[in-house]
Amino acid sequence: MKKYVIVFIAGIFLVPAAFFLYLRSGYAPVSTSASPLPFERFFANLAMRATMSHELPKTDPGPPTENELVSGAHIYRENCSVCHGLPNESQSAISKGMYPHPPQFFRPDRPTAYDPNRPFRPANPKAYWKVKNGVRLTGMPGFKGSFTEQQIWQVSQFMGNARNLPPAVVAVLESKPEEPQQTASVSKPHQHAASKRTPASASSTLQ
Repeated sequence: MKKYVIVFIAGIFLVPAAFFLYLRSGYAPVSTSASPLPFERFFANLAMRATMSHELPKTDPGPPTENELVSGAHIYRENCSVCHGLPNESQSAISKGMYPHPPQFFRPDRPTAYDPNRPFRPANPKAYWKVKNGVRLTGMPGFKGSFTEQQIWQVSQFMGNARNLPPAVVAVLESKPEEPQQTASVSKPHQHAASKRTPASASSTLQ
């Protein structure tokens, strides 16, 4: 019996020690292009499901209106599109270089369609949680310190209806940012010269 206890205690120390040496060896994958660590996805998903099981919102505002989808589209375009894509645009270099790869809500081979007879879907509680809290070690930020509760719901509702967006919402996504207009007028050289004339020189000119 004593032998088994010694083996058990030795195993408790050997496993963490072996893992530590593996990390110190320099062979552990840490770049975004490398394969994941053994059981990395399993443990990450396990922790995510356990956390969401008691932190997901208990209520939701229900299906969105078109105006709420428009508001969500503005938020998405300004803050999310660089990673999650836009209609009829290829995946950004930032998105391609991330790991885990962020989901693409829009792809060139899957054009956005709209069915006016199809009701809008309520926001996915999991999407709401991810927008609000972010996901550690994935590049997904949390916006609870930047967005209002209403804005978090609006962008979550937008993402839940990305396959069925009205034309007004698609127009927000496809709109180009306005360039600042140059309002300062350029004075002409002769205007500067005229402004520098003294009353005496002006009167002499009239004479």
